[in-house]
Amino acid sequence: MSSSPASPVLSEKQNQQVERILKARNDDHGGVMVEMTNEPMDAGVFVYLLRASLSHWRQQGKKGVWIKMPIELVNLVEPAVKEGFYYHHAEPKYVMLVQWLPSIANTLPASASHQVGIGAFVVNDKNEVLVVQEKNGKFGKTDVWKFPTGVVHEGEDICDAAVREVKEETGIDSNFLEILAFRQSHKSFFDKSDLFFACMMQPLSFDIKPQESEIEVAQWMPYEEYAAQPFVQKHELLRYVADVCSRKKDGVYSGFSAVPTITSFSKKKCYLYLNTQDLVLDI
Repeated sequence: MSSSPASPVLSEKQNQQVERILKARNDDHGGVMVEMTNEPMDAGVFVYLLRASLSHWRQQGKKGVWIKMPIELVNLVEPAVKEGFYYHHAEPKYVMLVQWLPSIANTLPASASHQVGIGAFVVNDKNEVLVVQEKNGKFGKTDVWKFPTGVVHEGEDICDAAVREVKEETGIDSNFLEILAFRQSHKSFFDKSDLFFACMMQPLSFDIKPQESEIEVAQWMPYEEYAAQPFVQKHELLRYVADVCSRKKDGVYSGFSAVPTITSFSKKKCYLYLNTQDLVLDI
């Protein structure tokens, strides 16, 4: 094992810039979070501060040390890694570095492991379902008719994502009604796991305006014609979804409605998806 880098030799000017330790706040799990500003910092000064800080936090019995490093300070990433930090996750404007200090087993949470997607089952009063053919991707140029689909944005609720995706791909305004079913799969986009929610939607408009960049064509199609497609019939998962949608359409299946609520921990608004048909709610 290679030895640790030697302590940096600081100039008089650098010594004047050095504070005792890095500014940090305690997290809720016995660790600390360092949020670096985007002001330039000399790598030698940073290493000096980091080593002093790590020594201080070890004496305090801290566990995880998180450093949120803005993209402007990319010069400090390598020195941090050499001091024992590793990548936890990255976003467009920062990388999150972390180090576990105790000698006991590391219990830090892993980075986000799933992406979330939706498929929108939009059916009108004529028993027609809203379907699209995509220009690109797996189904591009295949003549396969499919429900509007898409990925939920960061900070976006599933019910809102379904409304947005229907509008973007087809120009149709809609209301979210229920989650009919969901599927979990693994090793998908960027090797992440995937949660996909089939959503029942109520159309509020009917004139279709396909998204030019992604959708080849969109239309209202008799539901039986959609379900009879060879691609749907040969695909076990799609057969299940088609059957669920058919039963919901016929009024013999209940999905999960979005009930607004407040989380007990963060006190933020969120949605609980549940079967309200079989439950009397005092809300």
